[in-house]
Amino acid sequence: MLLSIIHGIFNKKQNMNELAQLAKAGDKEVLHDLLFANTAFMKKTASFVCKRPIDEHDEEFSIAMNAFHDAIVTFEPSKGASFLTFAHLIIKRRLVDFIRQESARNEKLQYVDESSQTFLDHQSIHTYTETQQVEARKEELVLYRQALANYNLSFKELTKCSPKHTDSRKTAFYIAQIISESDELYTYLIANKKLPIKEIESLVEVSRKTIERHRKYIIAVVLLLNSDFNFLKDYVKGEII
Repeated sequence: MLLSIIHGIFNKKQNMNELAQLAKAGDKEVLHDLLFANTAFMKKTASFVCKRPIDEHDEEFSIAMNAFHDAIVTFEPSKGASFLTFAHLIIKRRLVDFIRQESARNEKLQYVDESSQTFLDHQSIHTYTETQQVEARKEELVLYRQALANYNLSFKELTKCSPKHTDSRKTAFYIAQIISESDELYTYLIANKKLPIKEIESLVEVSRKTIERHRKYIIAVVLLLNSDFNFLKDYVKGEII
């Protein structure tokens, strides 16, 4: 089994998903082989998040490996994302939480300020009257339309190009989520008005053709996720990992 994984026989999305399912079902040999064969993937993802080289001696690598294991346990192929795309997001989330916790220990005051701001943001949303909520939604739609226009996109065009199949939509959404949570990838998108396709290819198990096919949808989702359009974001909460 291990040699097959190493030699690339199980590199296709469907087979990798099947291996994750076997490991999740209790096949310890497959679980061990997946962890071993994807060591480089864990290091690469951890290095990408931490913006420095990560090896087996770093605590961040241990966190990445535990997150990869948890990704196996919680992976649901029916939701549309490939296993490695899902694992990348889980590893990133765990490392971001770790970095924030470390920062909190050293900068307690900053942590308190951020927590207070989060509370105030949440509180402010719920102080709107029903009429104000309607007006706020209208305003967000206007601003979102303007943001899309900067990329030559429109609501009408997005309706036509949005992925028709659930698994395709989920995959495109997860790619958008990765971009929105990466300073490097998001900055590239904003500066160049196009997707960093080469970098995305190295992070997710998706072909260039698929990324290009859903380019407009991915950009639109990134712009929404990285906006302050809280009402509009409510419509996609179920898609976010």
